[in-house]
Amino acid sequence: MKTARNGIKVEIATGAGLAPSDADAWSSFQVVEPRFANPLFGPGFFSAVSRVREDARVAIFRRGTEVVGFLPYHARSFGLARPIGAPFSDYQALVSKRDIGLSGRDALRLAGLSAFRFNGMVDPYGLFGAPSESGTDCYAMQLDGDADAYLEEVRAGSPKRFKNYRRLEHRLEREIGPLRMVANDTSDSVFNQIMTWKSEQFRRTGLQDVLRPEWTKALMRDLFETREGPMRGLMMTLYAGDVLIAGHFGVRSETTFHPWIASANPHLAAYSPGQAFLGHAIAAMPQLGLKVYDLGPGHDHYKRHYANVRRTVGAGLVTATGPLGLVAGAGEGAYRASGLARIGAVDKIRRRLDHIAAVDPSLTGLGRGLAEAAAGMRKRSLGNDALSDAVA
Repeated sequence: MKTARNGIKVEIATGAGLAPSDADAWSSFQVVEPRFANPLFGPGFFSAVSRVREDARVAIFRRGTEVVGFLPYHARSFGLARPIGAPFSDYQALVSKRDIGLSGRDALRLAGLSAFRFNGMVDPYGLFGAPSESGTDCYAMQLDGDADAYLEEVRAGSPKRFKNYRRLEHRLEREIGPLRMVANDTSDSVFNQIMTWKSEQFRRTGLQDVLRPEWTKALMRDLFETREGPMRGLMMTLYAGDVLIAGHFGVRSETTFHPWIASANPHLAAYSPGQAFLGHAIAAMPQLGLKVYDLGPGHDHYKRHYANVRRTVGAGLVTATGPLGLVAGAGEGAYRASGLARIGAVDKIRRRLDHIAAVDPSLTGLGRGLAEAAAGMRKRSLGNDALSDAVA
């Protein structure tokens, strides 16, 4: 255990080594700061990832006997930390008390880390300063009252768009069957279908299939089978008659749902089933006790029409104070000084390589990811679907 000059100590723990009292303190920080309310910030998500990844760690910061902060991460070579559960960790943070008494960079040094690569930093207390790269917009649907009133407000904001959606819904019901939402679908076969459709979409669009590595399969399955507790899996599905047309799967807390996997029946694409799903999902939120449906980053072409909350999260690399951080920052500094970061195509390739390394850090996984990236570039050159690193 290392100690800072101000008396703050750090302990590095695995999932199995996280004490129940520490998990309770962690959860209490989420209650105090609303921006930490998403289940991805909590001890439950860290524990779930720890069960399928041996490199999952959490730095626990203490001032005397008082716990003041938690930084979960994946430990990589040369002291580099990656977000826990990446690429499913749409948000990252040093979850702490406001008066933790450390900057983010000092926290990294104390934890023995050289740098932390992030793409969805939530930093309500300003511990890490300004991100080194431009931020990403994230969207959420927050119910403060009646779901029907929310839907009416959404439709009033884009009347022509939603008139077309309603027309497609009516056509879907006439030609396939009446629409029916299963708000908490526990069917094993349906879960497998949702995952299969998503993997097929990744391959069809030239994306790296984030559901192929064994650890991600195990994580999805473990969370799907977790039906109780403060953090658990949730699958919502929409049917037309007896035909499955779309579904979302992700994690939820008592009041917040964060879906990762958004799948739609590829044979019904002409009906825009994903749009029909969102309207019915909003209507189902009250019966599930949900107040927030967090759509996460990216794909704002549809999310922004449904969401009433928009936030910006940071992206970049933060280095530790001290020698380790200086070494880690040298390469990043050289990259930015060269001007390559300002070349969109080059920076996109760098981000893609970083995404590949996060999904499957094994040599086999890296090789497969590079091959898929090359195939995706070829598809785009032929005019196929555009590439996106978003999971859902």
